[in-house]
Amino acid sequence: MAKRKSATKARKSLPAFASEAQEAGFWATHDSADYVDWSQARPVIFPDLKPTTTTISLRLPAHLLADLKRLANRRDVPYQSLLKVFLAERLAAERE
Repeated sequence: MAKRKSATKARKSLPAFASEAQEAGFWATHDSADYVDWSQARPVIFPDLKPTTTTISLRLPAHLLADLKRLANRRDVPYQSLLKVFLAERLAAERE
């Protein structure tokens, strides 16, 4: 039977990093368990973070875009936002 590592294992101290690149190189070759007591970690929620977006080019018939803009104007929202809502709703329906 394998021995479990002690929960009170002494942690190494982190070196000072001169740059983010230097820190990234350090973590690429070191195990964080030697430096961080992960048993003390707690979940964190960042409610104000916005999801990463990607710009795309989408060709739409002129009449479709005009209809979308008119509908968005009636709802007082940007047409791109309305299009995202429509896409999200349709994707959710397709998943069901």
